[in-house]
Amino acid sequence: MQKGRIIFLNGVTSAGKTSIVEALQERDDVFFYVVANDLFQEMVGDKYLRQNYWKYLSEVILMMYHTAKLYSDMGKNVLIDGILVEREQIKPHYRQLLDIMADNPLDIVEVYCPLDICRQRNIDRGDRYEGQSEEQHALMAENIEYSVKVDTSILTPEECADRIVKALLAS
Repeated sequence: MQKGRIIFLNGVTSAGKTSIVEALQERDDVFFYVVANDLFQEMVGDKYLRQNYWKYLSEVILMMYHTAKLYSDMGKNVLIDGILVEREQIKPHYRQLLDIMADNPLDIVEVYCPLDICRQRNIDRGDRYEGQSEEQHALMAENIEYSVKVDTSILTPEECADRIVKALLAS
């Protein structure tokens, strides 16, 4: 059985990852299952996240990667909506992702948006705090090998989805 493609959308909060996921899921030419940091974080529960946020979040992120790998092993395409941050509890995060996905077709997409625009999006959303994107940016893994970069400050989610599909899935 051919393994499904895994496309990791990596970017800070409010960069536009989830909007791109939604645009990809609206397409007729490709289908993806989605795993997302936010969805897996909900598996833990607020009580435990308040007690030791990074411990539990790190564990659930690794479970998310194994879930994506399982779908890929079953021939299903998967989108990961996440962020590769280097915290003590999950170091080396980027290396762990690559090790888990070593036998699977993985592409990492940089979802870029200038931090001042992310800040304003955080304010407008109301469910993130103003400086959250900057904090995440300071923790992001370095030297990530990206297959594609999209800039959500100049492209719509649909245009980003189109670029991703053309770059990674066009035959």
